[in-house]
Amino acid sequence: MVLRRFLFAAALALAPALAQPAPVALVAIEGVIGPATADFVGRSLERAAKEGAPLVVLRLDTPGGLDSSMRDIIRDILASPVPVAAWVGPSGARAASAGTFILYASHIAAMAPATNLGAASPVAIGAPSGGDQTDPSGKDGKKGAQPAGDTMMRKATNDAAAYIRSLAELRGRNADWAERAVREAVSLSSSEAKKIKVIDVVAEDVPALLKAIDGRTVKAGGETRKLATAGAEAVEIERDWRTEVLAVITNPSVAYLLILLGIYALIFEFTNPGLILPGVVGAICILVAMYAFQLLPVNYAGLALLLIGIAFMVAELWVTSSGVLAVGGLVAFVIGSIMLLDTDVPQFEIPYSLIAGVTLASAAFVFLVVGMLFRSRRRPVVSGREYLVGATGEALEDIEREGWARVRSERWRVRVDTPLRAGEALRITAVHGLILDATRAPADQ
Repeated sequence: MVLRRFLFAAALALAPALAQPAPVALVAIEGVIGPATADFVGRSLERAAKEGAPLVVLRLDTPGGLDSSMRDIIRDILASPVPVAAWVGPSGARAASAGTFILYASHIAAMAPATNLGAASPVAIGAPSGGDQTDPSGKDGKKGAQPAGDTMMRKATNDAAAYIRSLAELRGRNADWAERAVREAVSLSSSEAKKIKVIDVVAEDVPALLKAIDGRTVKAGGETRKLATAGAEAVEIERDWRTEVLAVITNPSVAYLLILLGIYALIFEFTNPGLILPGVVGAICILVAMYAFQLLPVNYAGLALLLIGIAFMVAELWVTSSGVLAVGGLVAFVIGSIMLLDTDVPQFEIPYSLIAGVTLASAAFVFLVVGMLFRSRRRPVVSGREYLVGATGEALEDIEREGWARVRSERWRVRVDTPLRAGEALRITAVHGLILDATRAPADQ
């Protein structure tokens, strides 16, 4: 990674001397767009600006992703002082949903042959369907395109339609089709997109793209720039360890497991003070999970239900509720887990199978492991001072004030308040070092 960065900087420095175009930065956006992708693209644009790259090429192949991450990427593109060209490629790739928005936001929009874009509706996944669930008036756009009776869905769709139309107008592209991509989830092939001015170029690969856009004028960072990219080398900026780590912890399943592991580790620490390790692990897991949650579309009502559910299950160990708290806790836990992430993107939902498994494991942990710990605390003490106080024994000799007695099969020096004869039963009332205070045991003992 360091060597690649050094070569990129060296190529930029030597380009004027060799009369070669400066290398452009190539950034791959592949798979579902999430917080890790947004962070990677933002840092890549900053790096390209610092190193003086004349152009950044975003290579797109995505089914879409989170709206918040998409908007972060678009904000970075609009604020970038370096022109950005979005290229859907290689052949067979797609720029669906969020990818379409990013394509529209870029200074140059390009596609490879046999690629497609579109299906940009924010409610296309999981939206109710049916032939008669449309808006016959067509007040919100194309007639029949709007599901009726769902205010939240109409608001999300109208917001997305206005957003992509504003991007299309900014870049001088086909705004009507952009709105249709949101409202009707339509798609286009690369050749059709070029024909109706949705994109600027159809290019088979990155070198062909750089040759095709050479000499074009774009406005970036408040300045008008003429691109000189024919024959330029494309140096890919690869994902670093930060991006990989962020991709792991912002995986909804991982973040979900982290917060549960942290909570249970802290419960284990509080029930066994002094172990330290569970407390340290628990605190780290919770902090990492909370960092991930602030990047994800978390429903905090779901998070509250999740925590309340765990609290109710643990409270069952102290309060006799005939199982009411336990059952209520399990119900709250399941509902909170389902509600935890507020998104329609399948890749950013917590699988029901994981929720079911974790619920069963949580019930087992609380009722078996923690329950065993508390039951062990209620058992009689079998050693130490508490073990001797209240124990009965037998005088081994006549005792006036102090003498020997057998207590719990051991010989102890005892001090009595009334004289005892050899063989008489006694009861221990206190412990003073190696001397026990005793009194005559009741006759029934």
